[in-house]
Amino acid sequence: MENQSTVTEFLLMGFADDREGQILHFVIFLSIYVTALSVNILIITVVPLNHQLHTPMYFFLVNLSFSDICLISVTVPKSMSNSLTNNKLISFYGCATQIFCVMTFAVAELFLLSIMAYDRYVAICHPLRYKLIMNWDVCAQMAAASWVIGVMHGVLHTGVTFRLSFCGSNIVEQFFCDMPQLLKISCSDTKMNQDLILVNGSVVNAFVFVFIFVSYGYIFSTVLKIPSVQGRYKAFFTCTPHLMVFSLFIITAVFSNLRPKALSTPTVDLISAVMYCVLPPALNPIIYSIRNKDIQEAVGKIPHKIKNLIGC
Repeated sequence: MENQSTVTEFLLMGFADDREGQILHFVIFLSIYVTALSVNILIITVVPLNHQLHTPMYFFLVNLSFSDICLISVTVPKSMSNSLTNNKLISFYGCATQIFCVMTFAVAELFLLSIMAYDRYVAICHPLRYKLIMNWDVCAQMAAASWVIGVMHGVLHTGVTFRLSFCGSNIVEQFFCDMPQLLKISCSDTKMNQDLILVNGSVVNAFVFVFIFVSYGYIFSTVLKIPSVQGRYKAFFTCTPHLMVFSLFIITAVFSNLRPKALSTPTVDLISAVMYCVLPPALNPIIYSIRNKDIQEAVGKIPHKIKNLIGC
């Protein structure tokens, strides 16, 4: 990569140039980051400590929370540091690391959400065979497959992006190293990269969307056949958090990566990136916690467990 590029570092875009705006950006991002870390770590901690949560659904939720922590940690701390120090530079390899990590965790999250939809499908449509189909070996293999696919996408996009030459401007019009923004400042032919982003993004998003759409088609068809109103409500209630989380992530991801060029301005690009990389990791665990009584009860038992441990 060094032989193909005369650029050794990039200049990231900030949210404000005045000191007051930079401090405000730092405070807002710090609040979101602390919230995301707190609630996701809470889920990762609570699930293993409570035997009633040792089910495939919560196993995948722990994986999702871990992915959220990693995704938001790739971009937000660096952006906060830039605002606080008024130094917007990021090294060439730091930029490559950001692209690899963002792609890895974002794609892994998409496939984890697909698996969680399949888990709900099996639980509702085939309840008697649920433990047989969703055994722990299968769950571990599906979770591992999500991470492997994420890493493969990370390697692919990082490799094709940094095969390009960067010999002119080093200003990235985003608060982190984003592939579309890097293509704009490359002095190489980027048509293949643009086609790859469009085709790969369309195929992945379409696959995930169709998979989840079909899964919920079967789920809703089965739920509507339940004679009890309470039974139908309970079944729908278990699916609501996942649908909300998936909708939030897929809508922001599609808008951020596949929107028309006519809608691309520095301000819109910044906002869409925040919606895609910052808000979902903070809101996902909150959505699951608010809509899930099991997690609420498990969280409520934490002080009692700590008290028992101290007493012992």
